[in-house]
Amino acid sequence: MNQKVYSIHEAQTRMERYCIYQERCHQEVEQKLRAMQMIPQAVEKIMLHLFENDFINESRFAKAFARGKFSIKKWGRNRIVNELKRRKISAYNIKLALQEIDNENYLKTLDELAEKRFYQIKETNKYKKRKKLADYLLYRGWESDLVYERVTGLVP
Repeated sequence: MNQKVYSIHEAQTRMERYCIYQERCHQEVEQKLRAMQMIPQAVEKIMLHLFENDFINESRFAKAFARGKFSIKKWGRNRIVNELKRRKISAYNIKLALQEIDNENYLKTLDELAEKRFYQIKETNKYKKRKKLADYLLYRGWESDLVYERVTGLVP
């Protein structure tokens, strides 16, 4: 396998473009540099450059991530928090990211998602239907107290 060898300048330019295209967390950029087979000292130097020139900003990434996953994928707060933790985002930045989600809109989205899924489930046994709906919403990261409140409201 013939892998291209990058100079620090070439790798740095590639990473700048990589970060401009879409918000990235430090972990994604580091993985990309390792995949390019950069030595640890080069990785450190490039990462420092990206941080100093604001190509990588964890707060900005966390906020964009939370907004996107909530509005597009309809994820709940638990799933967003877990995914941010998996990307090694600090607790402070996770807290900031969750503030991007409007509480009224959050509850409205949960209602819409629960109702839509309720009509998609073809189960006739009400207990099985309740379980399927709850499992679906919990998997998407919605808080259990909110999920059970909605499920019992929809499946009496």
